Amino acid sequence: MAEDAWNSRDPQRVALAYAEDSRWRNRAEFLQGRPAIEQFLVRKWMRELDYRLIKEVWAFRENRIAVRFAYEWHDDSGHWFRSYGNENWEFDEDGLMRTRIASINDLPIKEADRKFHWTLGRRPDDQPGLTELGL
Repeated sequence: MAEDAWNSRDPQRVALAYAEDSRWRNRAEFLQGRPAIEQFLVRKWMRELDYRLIKEVWAFRENRIAVRFAYEWHDDSGHWFRSYGNENWEFDEDGLMRTRIASINDLPIKEADRKFHWTLGRRPDDQPGLTELGL
C-alpha cells in the first residue's frame, strides 16, 4: 500500500499515512508534522519527474519495519537517475507512521538503462520487484 501511495505522487494521499506529529529524516533534511511532509513531497515530485518506485520489506518486528527501495526519475534537463535506499519505519498505536528515517543514494543512469517502464501510477502486478530485477 505504501508503494502504491507513493507511486500516485499525491502528497495529500501519502501524508495521510503519517501521524500528525510524525518525524522524518530524508537524506539530510529533517521534517516534523504532516503539513511539512506534504510540502516536502510537493517539492520532491516537482523535481523528480516521471517518478516510479519499487519497495520491498526487508525486516519487521512489533511496530517497526525496515524497507529497501529503488526509484527512477529524471530532472528537468532529461537526466535520468535510479535512487536506492533504506527506510526505517516506526508506527504508533493507531497504525500511523510516527517515524521515518530514509537513507538514499542517487545513481545517474542512461535512459536506455531504465528498468521501471510501466505507465505512471501503481506498479502492475506482473512488473518484477527489486529482487527479481537484481537490484
